[in-house]
Amino acid sequence: MNIEPYATPYKLGRPVLVGSGITGRFDERAVDCPFVFQHNDTFYMMYVGFDGTGYQTALATSKDLLDWDHLSVILRRDEGSSWDSKNIAGTWILKENRIDAPPVLKKWNNKYWLLYHAYPEFGYEEGSAKIGIAWTEDEQLLEWHRCPDPILTPESGAEWEKGGLYKECLVEHEGTFYLFYNAKNTNKGKWIEQTGVARSTDLVQWQRYEQNPILRVSPERWDSGFVSDPCVLQDKDQWVMYFFGYNYKQAQEGIALSKDLLHWDKYPDPIIGVGEEGTIDSIFAHKPSVITYNDVLYHFYCSCRPYKDGDPTKNYGKEFRTISVAASQDIFGQ
Repeated sequence: MNIEPYATPYKLGRPVLVGSGITGRFDERAVDCPFVFQHNDTFYMMYVGFDGTGYQTALATSKDLLDWDHLSVILRRDEGSSWDSKNIAGTWILKENRIDAPPVLKKWNNKYWLLYHAYPEFGYEEGSAKIGIAWTEDEQLLEWHRCPDPILTPESGAEWEKGGLYKECLVEHEGTFYLFYNAKNTNKGKWIEQTGVARSTDLVQWQRYEQNPILRVSPERWDSGFVSDPCVLQDKDQWVMYFFGYNYKQAQEGIALSKDLLHWDKYPDPIIGVGEEGTIDSIFAHKPSVITYNDVLYHFYCSCRPYKDGDPTKNYGKEFRTISVAASQDIFGQ
């Protein structure tokens, strides 16, 4: 398996986005789950903030992919239906699939479409999450209309996903929508997270693939607990999935390849490992968002290390959770 064209071994080594640390702000304790795209000649990052009560979702903007400015919260608590009014994490907007093309948004039925998941209780990922969809005609991407009902629920799924549904990735190919997501088998105790897919032609009615999960954990390996957070891109006749693996100690980025979006072969080792003690990603390097700019792959991910005195934020578990980036070429001058 040749993964060289997709490798991103050069780390920036510092955050590109950090939570505010300001009491009452949506990102008081952490930022998480980057999703980077291009819109109207500007780079955008959709990301999640945690304030101790739950997740809310925001946009930031950048001209160079390294310096980011918060723009606005776009998915807030207390604004949706009862099922998504407490905790809402936006993770994907329908966009161009090709890995070598500008990551611009795509419209369907003259609207932009955003996927998110919502947890039923306040707290840090409390309860079994469901997947929802929202749309906008606003070219500023600030006003989103959530459809009132979830499009996928754990109750309607198989045993491997009964504990809750998470990180969404939406791909349109030849008239069919593919919704990749990870899910856990239970929301109590030590669970296993794996990745599945559902298909649709109208974004309303979804059919789960009968051979889910399409990406499974590997016992006794670096991804023995989780294979999660799919980021799927097309390279000519091949599909590339970035994901993260977790062994209940460290979370690291991996890659899988496919010819048909349904059958995937995992590369056996991480492509981005955790850093040395004291570095920004010494415990977690996970949750990928990958784009190409000027022939360079930029691999954004959530970076975590233990909290230190002086850090602007302290997340659940006493960690410093930020967003960083790695690249396919040594462009950071290190």
